[in-house]
Amino acid sequence: MSRPEEEFILTLSCRDTKGIVHNVSGLLYQAGCNIIDSQQFGDVQGEGATGLFFMRVHFEAPPHLADVATLENLFAHVREQFGMEARIRAAAQRPRLLLMVSQHGHCLNDLLFRWKSGQLPVDIPAIVSNHTTFASLAESYGIPFHHLPLVGGSDAETKRAQEKQIEALIESERIDLVVLARYMQILSREFCEQLRGRAINIHHSFLPSFKGAKPYYQAHARGVKLIGATAHYVTPELDEGPIIEQDVARVDHSLSAEDLTAVGRDVECVVLARAVRWHVERRVLINGHKTVVFR
Repeated sequence: MSRPEEEFILTLSCRDTKGIVHNVSGLLYQAGCNIIDSQQFGDVQGEGATGLFFMRVHFEAPPHLADVATLENLFAHVREQFGMEARIRAAAQRPRLLLMVSQHGHCLNDLLFRWKSGQLPVDIPAIVSNHTTFASLAESYGIPFHHLPLVGGSDAETKRAQEKQIEALIESERIDLVVLARYMQILSREFCEQLRGRAINIHHSFLPSFKGAKPYYQAHARGVKLIGATAHYVTPELDEGPIIEQDVARVDHSLSAEDLTAVGRDVECVVLARAVRWHVERRVLINGHKTVVFR
């Protein structure tokens, strides 16, 4: 039986070519490692294929190699040989999350419950909001709540001043992932670039059909039959980042606008929780404008 401190996760991407799996698995075998789980995908077929190869390997290392720096050094030659983007992380390491929210708390409450009940293996050192609505909820979970309002308006200069406070918090708390749990503010290009690949957003899947306030009410007025949600990485292109997870729920004419909103919020919670979990388990690799998700 392996011990958690001896388990590691290798994720890599490179140009698809022969010998990658052989060299990676062979190196681990020769070093005395035991592969617990391995998944791979080559994006080489169809229009829009990137020609890249992706791999995730969950393995156990012998005690004398059970250190990220040692394993990175061991893997250096194979990385250079194939021009890989590769990372090795300790499986037992708990990523540190910053949760951001405005005035709709369903996703925040869901993530906090999953964390508290042990379903989400992370640490949450801070919650940020531009409102005070969920300060008491954060307090009930024993998590510091940072009220960072947009003082003086919502112009670009005011937004950047507030974002810099968030950036300072991200640095001081050593945040690995920022989760926009219905944080209803458009982020600046500078902030999005700093968070590239380590910030996840959730929104309804009506876009671009129903934008702005009360999208579920707009959808009800149009008689929609499917309600969905999309979780994606944050990029400067609003709501167009690489998609991690989506889901839908069927609705009908008997439901009110309030009912549709409730159904939609349930879907948002589930989709965001899946995306966050897959990210912290190192199952998501960015493939250009897409993602590869090893479930």
